[in-house]
Amino acid sequence: MEQTLSALAGILLKAIPTIILVLLLHWYLKAMLFGPLSKVLKRREDVTAGARRSAEETTKLAEQKAADFEKALTEARAELYREQEVQRKGWIEDQTTQIAAAKQRANHAVAAAKANLDQESAEARQNLSAITGALADEIAGAVLGRGAHV
Repeated sequence: MEQTLSALAGILLKAIPTIILVLLLHWYLKAMLFGPLSKVLKRREDVTAGARRSAEETTKLAEQKAADFEKALTEARAELYREQEVQRKGWIEDQTTQIAAAKQRANHAVAAAKANLDQESAEARQNLSAITGALADEIAGAVLGRGAHV
């Protein structure tokens, strides 16, 4: 067993420079490679997170502006519809006024035509009365004159 322990002690004694070399290599790699790499990766993560936050804020701002635009568009449409309704009501009022005026003109024209017709009818009756008397005299003369000739 002693022989094994002394062989083991010899192996360990020969391994000490290798262990020291591995430890030095570990500290060297940690200081020269993994430290800067870790810093670069952290900086990259910070920049990525900042860009992501910036993109989210920009997206929220764009969504807010889109909502504001939709609201303004809806209000503009409502205002346009109100203006169109006012204009339509004005047109209807104008049309109603024009229809009433046309009715009044038509009623006046009908009344004037009726009065004219009544006047012409009265004149025609008067003329017929005058002609009827003369015609009756003529017919009576013709009948009497004929009866005398037969």
